[in-house]
Amino acid sequence: MEWLYILIGVVVVVGLFVTGTYNALVSARNRAKDQWAQVDVQLKKRFDLIPNLVETVKGYAKHEKDTFEQVVEARNKFNSANTPEQEMQAAGELNGVLSRLFALAEAYPELKA
Repeated sequence: MEWLYILIGVVVVVGLFVTGTYNALVSARNRAKDQWAQVDVQLKKRFDLIPNLVETVKGYAKHEKDTFEQVVEARNKFNSANTPEQEMQAAGELNGVLSRLFALAEAYPELKA
């Protein structure tokens, strides 16, 4: 009879452990999804501001057509991305193109005003 109490105790302890672990994993997954949603929102805000930046610089640097086309292409890649990996790749490409666009903006001091 004593072994039955021990067996029931072990089953209860294992059940509590499994339940606690499951709840912790679900909570971690939900936090990760929430954080990814925050990243996604910030990336979308960033990509939505690109056309304004391009239009501002475009008037001063008509001969830099390639840079503008690359910015638009990177933005379109982001908008058509289906997975987080594709979004991150598009964001990485945009970083490179934006550095060239910012360098272009620095070449025209009247843009800063």
